[in-house]
Amino acid sequence: MSDTASPRDQSRIPDKPVPPEAIKAIPVRHYGRWLGAAVVIALLAMLVWAFAGADINWGVVGEYLDRGTIVEGALKTLWISVLSMLLGLVLGLLLAVMRLSKNPVLASVSWAYIWFFRGTPVLVQLFLWFNLSFVFETVNLGFYKDEMNDFMTPFLAALLGLGLNEAAYMAEIARAGILSVDSGQTEAAQALGMNGSKTMRRIVLPQAMRVIIPPTGNEFINMLKTSSLAYAIQYGELFQAGRTIYSRNLAVMELLIVVSAWYLLLTTVFSIGQYYLERYYAKGVDRTPPPTPLQRVRAQLTHFRVRSEVGR
Repeated sequence: MSDTASPRDQSRIPDKPVPPEAIKAIPVRHYGRWLGAAVVIALLAMLVWAFAGADINWGVVGEYLDRGTIVEGALKTLWISVLSMLLGLVLGLLLAVMRLSKNPVLASVSWAYIWFFRGTPVLVQLFLWFNLSFVFETVNLGFYKDEMNDFMTPFLAALLGLGLNEAAYMAEIARAGILSVDSGQTEAAQALGMNGSKTMRRIVLPQAMRVIIPPTGNEFINMLKTSSLAYAIQYGELFQAGRTIYSRNLAVMELLIVVSAWYLLLTTVFSIGQYYLERYYAKGVDRTPPPTPLQRVRAQLTHFRVRSEVGR
């Protein structure tokens, strides 16, 4: 049989295959998202327009933003918040360890502390400390003796009221972080000859910080705002400073806007710090740490640019 195909057979051989055309991807239109965004923008525009047209002297707002009394109040707010948070953190860790102790007395005392301070309002606790002279007329520490009215200043009452209340919440946060560490870690440490306190400091707490840090940051930001309750016992924090000024010049709304702007500034700064702290402690778990805010903005801009080019 001849290897060459006849002209008739050659006519049956198909031509060279033509490659398929490139697929033109058409992005899915999410009309609901755009509609929702339009509604939100419209509501925000209405809110801005309402404030812009209201009887608010914005010149007064700008005048008092950096006024010494307001800045001093903001610094006092920051100071009492930091000290109260430190007191709450240290005491909260101690209460968490007591709560997990096998000693029934320590566990019961810790439970009772948390029950009381979580079950009563912060404002009531502030007044309890500030009016402690109704129960104890003098304070006698052996090396120090004074009238309770002179000893229990607004600053000390605010520190005790905010810090001891915060300790109850930090105790539960720390307890959850400690329980999140696998029990095998403790058993391995004990097998190596570590005692209980050393195991807690060297093994358990460093691993628990990954769980403890995020809610702790939220608690501190909440503390910045809760510290405004200290105005009720005449502690000169930020809100009290604004309240003192508008009681004289009657610019109530203007001073409230100034105070709100300072609270927003403080909470924003510490929110950014909290984010980077969480990112640091997530290194041991996430191989790729979460993007920073700047990286997220760049990613969104790149994504928007790509979608625009595809749409064309």
